[in-house]
Amino acid sequence: MNTIYDVQQLLKKFGTIIYIGDRIADLELMEDEVKQLYQSGLIETKVYQMAILLLRQEIQSLKR
Repeated sequence: MNTIYDVQQLLKKFGTIIYIGDRIADLELMEDEVKQLYQSGLIETKVYQMAILLLRQEIQSLKR
């Protein structure tokens, strides 16, 4: 997993497509969904960590 697109594809595997129109809100909602998948035991720790890292980096770059 290297890009936000990869995170979107991960969520899509579980039937989740997120598009609000506000990029930061989209990313924050994706973060919440990834957390829920992890807490439910549906994704591995490494996948969770990488997805959260990518999302948080993108959120920080947009807030600058």
